[in-house]
Amino acid sequence: MNDAARRLADRTLALVDIPSVSRDEAAVAAYVRGEMDATGLERRHDDGEGFYWATPRRDGVPLVLFAGHLDTVPVQGNLPGRVEGGDVVGLGASDMKGGLAVMMELAAWIGEASPALAVDVGMLFFTREELPVAESPVPAIFAACPELRDADLGIVMEPTDNTVQAGCMGNLMATVTFTGVSAHSARPWTGENAITRAVHGLSAVVDTPPRPVVIEGMGFTEVLSVTRIQGGIADNVIPDLVEARVNFRFAPDRDAASAEARLRELVGDAGEVTVTSVAPAGRVHVDTALVRALVASGGFALEPKQAWTPVAQLTDEGVDAVNLGPGATRYAHKRDERIAVADLERCFAALRRFLAGDAA
Repeated sequence: MNDAARRLADRTLALVDIPSVSRDEAAVAAYVRGEMDATGLERRHDDGEGFYWATPRRDGVPLVLFAGHLDTVPVQGNLPGRVEGGDVVGLGASDMKGGLAVMMELAAWIGEASPALAVDVGMLFFTREELPVAESPVPAIFAACPELRDADLGIVMEPTDNTVQAGCMGNLMATVTFTGVSAHSARPWTGENAITRAVHGLSAVVDTPPRPVVIEGMGFTEVLSVTRIQGGIADNVIPDLVEARVNFRFAPDRDAASAEARLRELVGDAGEVTVTSVAPAGRVHVDTALVRALVASGGFALEPKQAWTPVAQLTDEGVDAVNLGPGATRYAHKRDERIAVADLERCFAALRRFLAGDAA
């Protein structure tokens, strides 16, 4: 294992070994703060939930903003971490402490080597990404630190298997409620069965086929799913209430209002739709000089992001953004979560070339 690989593996393992389940990120934030301050980059914002370091700004030089979340999903018996067979194994290794390690090692390289950079560099770390988007601190961070909006490209270091993934899907969650009149099941005609109403009322939802959408050459698939349904209190009682949970993963050609309107159109008057959360889709940006250089820096494949990520929050703030990270999506949130050291090294080397302007 060469020196860069060893540093990346050690950094990832150090981050994995600091528990940082959502809402409990203070310890890992303290570690990142100390290590990032030591690089010599200037800490430009720190409110305990968002942390931003940057190189000095130069006139006419684009700013590239790296972004990553500090939190993980709950522990599944996968702490402490370990290095095993070329992998760092443990909670958050792929999602996304490996990505954080690459960010921190890039900052250390800038501080130690003082390379000639083709771009200015910003590093944004934040909490509570693994929770509903309503709890995300990112909008407040941008409001408190408006210079973040000056970024010419955001790179969200979510696990992408070292591919550049453009845009992201929007994510709407809703409860659809169907009401009836309870009755004895021997005489159902004396009531109105809420389950029957739900079966008919949800038919347009479940019969809606996936909708393919192509934006700037990227193919997304919009999908609408019933994910939970609950109703009835006893086998001999006609139910008077059914609640169904619906998840709408809407394509980047819709905004949140359009997605909600589409769901209400499908349900019609059969049920009552209550939107419980909505995260906007991320706009697609692939045909720019910086994205082309990023793709070339590692010979990365360019793909659509068929899920939601904080790319949506960056594009909502007016920042062109893509997803790129060394983490393996197939291991994210799993008990045996891991990341290959070779993937860490590939991502780090490519991003060094990108920052130095040696992408070709």
